[in-house]
Amino acid sequence: MTDQQQETPTPTPTKAPAPAVEPAVEPAVEPGAGLASAPASLPDPAPDLVSAPASAPDPTPASDPAPSPDPTPSVPAPAQPPTSPRKDRRALRAVLRWGAAVVVFAVVGAGTAYGIAGMKRSDVPGLATASDGRWTFPTLSKPPLPTGSPGPFATQNAAGAHFADLRALLLPAPKGAVGDKALDGSDGWLAKKVFLAEFPSADSRSDIAQRLTDQGLRHIAARGWTTPDGTRTRIYLLQFDTATTADEISGRLAGYSAPTYPVRGADDYESDEDFPDAAKITDVPVLPYVETKPYGAEQVRLAFVTAGDTLAMIVQSRKGQAEAVPFQQTVTLQSQLLG
Repeated sequence: MTDQQQETPTPTPTKAPAPAVEPAVEPAVEPGAGLASAPASLPDPAPDLVSAPASAPDPTPASDPAPSPDPTPSVPAPAQPPTSPRKDRRALRAVLRWGAAVVVFAVVGAGTAYGIAGMKRSDVPGLATASDGRWTFPTLSKPPLPTGSPGPFATQNAAGAHFADLRALLLPAPKGAVGDKALDGSDGWLAKKVFLAEFPSADSRSDIAQRLTDQGLRHIAARGWTTPDGTRTRIYLLQFDTATTADEISGRLAGYSAPTYPVRGADDYESDEDFPDAAKITDVPVLPYVETKPYGAEQVRLAFVTAGDTLAMIVQSRKGQAEAVPFQQTVTLQSQLLG
């Protein structure tokens, strides 16, 4: 009986389950658009489904759907490939956007830094500071030397002579200052007595005058001015025959801790220890002094500068207190012109 049932019904079960199988297979494929690999695994179980009626008494048909769970666990795996490229592309676009932003920020930052570097400190918002008291001088330039003439520190210039016009080596007055006509002299050369008037003591004037004569003083060029804050400046350039003579006169006028002959306006001085080394010029010795407290109505600052055959005496005075910065600035610039 069993064999006959298996032989005769064979065509019938084959046709009857077929419609039932196809609806069952299509739902497994249709709902998962992302299950592109599901149809490829369906042909394998298809022969089993055709022979399923022959083993109907066996519970295998109930267990045959077991292959269907196999594609189910693999559902997440196929679902990732479509989304992974999107995430990669999004990540790439994000990196590109941030990279572009960094480049823009770098360019803008560099431009800003360049702009600030090219600005004056007082022009930068939040960094504006009060002036430190320095003056504004015109552009400085040394006068040309006669053709074939060496500078004062050239090795072939043993006398240390300044061959340029001494009057052209004077520091010009700063912006806003009023010139002191009393120091203009005659044709730019100052009379010796005007220079000697800087020393209040008659004995000092007599002694200095004799030394200048003995050492063969050639010329005195001078310039003076008064700035709006009341600071008075006087510069005297004394030229001799040789650098050796200028050094000797400097040693007579300038002591180690105080000037040998006090200039008018002050009696007691001390060495200006606050004068910065950075403000000194190579090969141009500077001996700066400042009036000690208590001083009178005004304070005096004094410096002797020796450069080759020329000795410079620079005097600044101001009611109340003579500021250090303008004094240092004046001494340094005059030293540069002589050096």
